[in-house]
Amino acid sequence: MVALIVALIVALCGYFVLLGRYAFILMGSGEVAGIGVGIGVLILPFLGVWMVVATIRAALAHQHLARRIHEEGLELDVTQLPRRRSGRIERAAADELFAAVEAEWKADPDNWRVSYRLARAYDYAGDRARARETMRRAVELERHERDNT
Repeated sequence: MVALIVALIVALCGYFVLLGRYAFILMGSGEVAGIGVGIGVLILPFLGVWMVVATIRAALAHQHLARRIHEEGLELDVTQLPRRRSGRIERAAADELFAAVEAEWKADPDNWRVSYRLARAYDYAGDRARARETMRRAVELERHERDNT
């Protein structure tokens, strides 16, 4: 998996270099439209690099939390929950799991471990936006805990 990610990043870097070259060619044309399009094309590699770096940083932070949760034995146990043919957890079971984890979170909202579990419960329930938001909060809380110990 790591080799695939590295290969994709190398391919993206090559793509960004090509975009940069075309941007300078367009800007060197001397035409107003060419210069404008060239500036727009030049911005794309910077946005691409920022997105790749942000995604990798988030993935590493999430993996760090997952490792800690596993080591502490606090993972959500979903092995016994009923599943659809697609492999996803049945909606009613996911909602029941979510309700239980949400109660944990309401009792201790500033605990990164509970926030991590809530993010996973959101994910199992199919609410990806809230899962990402809650996972970001879990990362911040864990980082704060680590910095203060």
